[in-house]
Amino acid sequence: MNAPDFHIPGMARPAPSAPAQGEAPAPDEPPARSVAEVLAQSQVEQVLAELDRDLVGLAPVKARIRDIAALLVIDRLRTGLGLQSQAPSLHMSFTGNPGTGKTTVALRMAQILHRLGYVRQGHLVAVTRDDLVGQYIGHTAPKTREVLKRAMGGVLFIDEAYYLYRPENERDYGQEAIEILLQVMENQRDDLVVILAGYKDRMDTFFQSNPGMSSRIAHHLDFPDYSVAELMAIAGQMLERQNYRFGDGAGEAFERYLGLRLRQPHFANARSVRNALDRARLRQASRLFAERERALTREDLVTIEAQEILASSLFRKD
Repeated sequence: MNAPDFHIPGMARPAPSAPAQGEAPAPDEPPARSVAEVLAQSQVEQVLAELDRDLVGLAPVKARIRDIAALLVIDRLRTGLGLQSQAPSLHMSFTGNPGTGKTTVALRMAQILHRLGYVRQGHLVAVTRDDLVGQYIGHTAPKTREVLKRAMGGVLFIDEAYYLYRPENERDYGQEAIEILLQVMENQRDDLVVILAGYKDRMDTFFQSNPGMSSRIAHHLDFPDYSVAELMAIAGQMLERQNYRFGDGAGEAFERYLGLRLRQPHFANARSVRNALDRARLRQASRLFAERERALTREDLVTIEAQEILASSLFRKD
């Protein structure tokens, strides 16, 4: 499905772009007649496979993304047969704690939408309140429109979206940004998908206070926290990507670390795993740095020992 011509007040019209991979075939080409043909043309299954490979767990989220992809594939087949149908609303809400993969899923969603021709470019623009809301009269509208201009043709990901609405501050300009977003989400929905993200309880309150925004969100995806086993799998992936590995007893020590860290405040799932591994790498580097005269082997350089994990202050509190 090709996006119609659009224009946002205060923005220049974009230059025509070349057809993206996954867009509907040219008029002289026969339209796809089967799901297999659409998948072959768009290579959407490759994106779904990457989502499965790159993200541990999140089975409900992955199932919902597959459902959305299936809807878009069938909609494309219907369009090819001349069946009249309104373009599905694709604006989304991602709720969950930090480090649960919301930004990564948003990026994959942008790729799926692009390959099936629902957006022209398929890029992801990630922003927060500070990128949209100004600090004085007349500042918010140009800031918001500039972000929308950059995002047009792809996906706009607004993290901690509930901070746009601050009713306790009568001089706050977040409501102006919300009103501009609402207009664009309705009028340019064929060429821009907006994903709002944040903690579930705060997002629920945000939607209750902004029914216009809630009515434009078609898909609500809740991202569950990872289990210890899933966090261990994530740690293994991170180490492998950086050419590290756990030495004898280090994996067991890291699992104990996770059990302790989960009881502490501000746990951020995969983000906390990454931070813990970064600190372990620092300790490994300090240990090796102290052995200045020893010739280091590849094994020395790639191995995180148990002592690098057990040096965490969490074990001294245990």
